[in-house]
Amino acid sequence: MSLNLADPSLYINRELSWLEFNERVLAEALDPANPLFERLNFLAITANNLDEFFMVRVSGLHGQVESGIRVRCPAGLTPSEQLTEISKKVHSSVVKQYNCLNRAILPSLTREGLRFLKYRDLSPEQKHYAEDYFTTTVYPILTPMAIDSGRPFPLLNNKSINFITELTDKDGESHFAITQSPTVISRVVKLPRSHGELRDFIMLEEIIRKHMGVLFPGHKIIKNAVFRVTKNADLELDEDDAHDLLFEIEKEIKRRKWGDPVRLEIEKAIDEKSRAFLARMLELDEEDIYTVSGYLDPTCWFAVCRADGYERFRYKPLRPQLSPAFHEKNIFDVIRDRDVLVHHPYENFDSVMEFIKQAARDKDVLAVKQTLYRVSGESPVVNYLIEAAENGKQVTVLVELRARFDEENNIVWAKKLENAGCHVVYGLAGLKTHCKVCLAVRREDDGIRRYVHLGTGNYNDSTAKIYTDLGFFTSKETFGQDCSSLFNLLTGYSSESKFNKIIAAPVGLRATLIKYIQDEAKNAKSGEAEIICKMNSLVDVPLIQELYKAAAAGVKIKLLVRGICCLKTGVPGVSENITVTSIVGRFLEHSRIFYFSNRGNSRIFLSSADWMPRNMERRVEIAFPVEDADLKERLAGILNVAFSDTMKQWEQNPDGSYDKIDRRGKEAINSQLFFHALAEEAVWEIFKENTLEGFGVRK
Repeated sequence: MSLNLADPSLYINRELSWLEFNERVLAEALDPANPLFERLNFLAITANNLDEFFMVRVSGLHGQVESGIRVRCPAGLTPSEQLTEISKKVHSSVVKQYNCLNRAILPSLTREGLRFLKYRDLSPEQKHYAEDYFTTTVYPILTPMAIDSGRPFPLLNNKSINFITELTDKDGESHFAITQSPTVISRVVKLPRSHGELRDFIMLEEIIRKHMGVLFPGHKIIKNAVFRVTKNADLELDEDDAHDLLFEIEKEIKRRKWGDPVRLEIEKAIDEKSRAFLARMLELDEEDIYTVSGYLDPTCWFAVCRADGYERFRYKPLRPQLSPAFHEKNIFDVIRDRDVLVHHPYENFDSVMEFIKQAARDKDVLAVKQTLYRVSGESPVVNYLIEAAENGKQVTVLVELRARFDEENNIVWAKKLENAGCHVVYGLAGLKTHCKVCLAVRREDDGIRRYVHLGTGNYNDSTAKIYTDLGFFTSKETFGQDCSSLFNLLTGYSSESKFNKIIAAPVGLRATLIKYIQDEAKNAKSGEAEIICKMNSLVDVPLIQELYKAAAAGVKIKLLVRGICCLKTGVPGVSENITVTSIVGRFLEHSRIFYFSNRGNSRIFLSSADWMPRNMERRVEIAFPVEDADLKERLAGILNVAFSDTMKQWEQNPDGSYDKIDRRGKEAINSQLFFHALAEEAVWEIFKENTLEGFGVRK
């Protein structure tokens, strides 16, 4: 039977699939088994996710509509149709967010002694405090902006909280004014205790609303409401005309505040006249307007979740463990002896930082080369690279300036690295450099040896504590040669595209993956064949089509896709042999593992790349094989445990929705807690017996 792989019914729209993922995150906020602050944190994450979704994805669709583009996505929807479906789903999701907040989380916090009060509910002492706070701190910052024939509608900051106020002057004429709530002071204001051990808080806008009349002497306030605008924040950069990429990106960052509005959030109490005025001024349609029953912008709850003294509302801390391979040993000696795999955040990121630190300080290290995509605000990795340059080593750093929403941070680090004497490059025109590579060139008794770290995640010590990733250390010459060739490609005019071990995008990653998928389809004719892949997103149509063909040929395919998945399971004759699951837990699943059974001689790759067109065509990415038998067994075990998760795993339905894995009759397994316990056990074995025996994955 021939497959019509162009049939739109075989695909799930990318944007709608992403919204399904955000619903899975929201489910964690709704789950009473999670501690209160963790639930609040998940709720804030869903709101932050939606902000970025509107700033990038929805704004892009608006741009296509305005340009008259009617090209359909693989699922058969035009840009306009996608916007309509997005609006329906997000409106529904916003209702769930605020039901979760107002009916579950805030009442639970109140029962625990943390109250978020309206102004009318304050005690006399608290009202006095709020009034004094407004007079001394808030009022001097506020700038009311009248709107009339001489003063046009103001430029609103992206994602800011604002008031729209309808006023009448002494002549009875009606006017509107806009006032932005300050962002330079905390939005969550702690109040004096009302009694006992209660902790009372009030939102800044509640205080401003009560005292709004002070801003407009001689006027009568008719209506007053809070609103928030989300704008297009994607950079529009023509790299072909950008002679100085650093300068051009700095300019584009400044232009972000001028982006077109794409979403208006308003509180439920707003009157129709103010609502219509805002919609007209912002040029937004009804489907772009979101009415909420509560405090706008749930990302404000991040600050509450970080408050000190409320450990009982948080997960029990899981301290990252030492990597047993590097226990009290010189890191170069270990890597020279054998390949090493580290599993973050269960094993700490110290092994990666130690690798870079020793490279910076070791007198025999001659050169260090590294790619940086996203780094932390106080990055020790960057500081070690600066130290290496100051120690006279040749340091080359590829800083990706176009890492979305991290551009400003990366520009700061790029300048510091340059000032320290590092050779800083910004990659290839038209391609983001997303691969994670660090190379140390060392002079030893038997000649020059190259030490390599390759990873699935960023060189970011902060996110390494909450993202699940894998790192791979090796001193094999084939890998060293490949990494040298890769850096020559990134920093010079080398056209080298042949590698010994690594597979690189955009030159060959998709083609190689397709070949391995097709090999499994051939193997299925004469025996069992299996593909198991873990990734963040699956969007690339050519790869999805090859998976469909392999499944139809009899290959058993298991996909663990945290976020977007455009492949549809359960289609008769097409994807009956494919399962798609997703894990959403306390750590963000970020590692990419690709397993092909290959007739018992398995091929296993780790990668920085998801299966998306951008990763295959518009980014410098790598996938690299893990060939050591013990490490392959460990990776196979990691996949096995992940797919055995019965606590945090979701399974895709044929319509693209997801349900929690049916736990009936199954052992309760939380894969993330399992991996942490495994890391603790491995360290315990070291201290108990001073041996690595027992380190691995339980069968």
